[in-house]
Amino acid sequence: MTGTTPETKQNGARPKLTVYLAAPRGFCAGVDRAIQIVELALEKYGAPVYVRHAIVHNRYVVESLEAKGAVFVEELEEIPESDAPIVFSAHGVPKSVPADARNRHMFVLDATCPLVSKVHIEAERLFDRGHEILLIGHAGHPEVIGTIGQLPPGAIALIETNEDANSFVPKDPSKLAVITQTTLSVDDTREILTILQNRFPDIVVPRKDDICYATTNRQDAVKRIAPQCDRMIVVGSPNSSNSMRLVEVAERAGCPRAMLLEQGSEIDWSEFENIRSLGVTAGASAPEVLVDSIIDAFKERFDVSIETVTTAEETISFKLPRPLRDSTAA
Repeated sequence: MTGTTPETKQNGARPKLTVYLAAPRGFCAGVDRAIQIVELALEKYGAPVYVRHAIVHNRYVVESLEAKGAVFVEELEEIPESDAPIVFSAHGVPKSVPADARNRHMFVLDATCPLVSKVHIEAERLFDRGHEILLIGHAGHPEVIGTIGQLPPGAIALIETNEDANSFVPKDPSKLAVITQTTLSVDDTREILTILQNRFPDIVVPRKDDICYATTNRQDAVKRIAPQCDRMIVVGSPNSSNSMRLVEVAERAGCPRAMLLEQGSEIDWSEFENIRSLGVTAGASAPEVLVDSIIDAFKERFDVSIETVTTAEETISFKLPRPLRDSTAA
């Protein structure tokens, strides 16, 4: 019987399992704000509310908003002429997108995370000062596309790996600056920054780390519990950068096996035979209901005791766009 021990087969008792629940986990302030923007827009203006790209990288969240009347599109061209609101996702968009929306006289609600917007502003500031800009990030990620799209083509060079950092040839080593995607591995990014600083001592680095507080806090919490866990589950979607990084961080920090799951129905019980300890966390775009579904699934097969391990308290919140500030959630 999958998910049980020989002792369980003989006497019917469920094996004991300690679940170490990482805190902080799940929604960050930027994700919470983005989802709230769509929900309040639906409440105030009615359906449909159009959303360019997935509002956050979580299928459950997207499907829940679709059920309420949100319509997700990849490009503005897909939206018919309408007075309906158009929401830009939390990941941010290239400058060409709001410019196109203005030309089309669209009503836009910008859900870009303020911490992503901060990186956009920094990129413009550095460019205006004559710097060649390096962006540490992952090719194809919407946040990277949005950040590169803040400046003219060729103004930002993408650095994904240590090898990229070692091989990059600047136009002028004395006029070089670096920014980063907000959802990267803290340790990987530090390695790349060290290479760049060793190669280019004059490079301008962010005054404050571009990796957001929520990404850092969730990675720190995973590092704390990983060494005592036989397995680690990260609740999140495969297209969520910060969730994928948590899987990598867990294994590097000493957990023998970490895996990404979207919900309890995806559990492969053969992975959890004879374990005594399980770590559970969630990426910044994963709602707590999905964490609950994972824990409930284990409670059906194990005698579960839960220990919450808290490494930081998060109190940050971000203002809503002005048109929605007088609205209240249902």
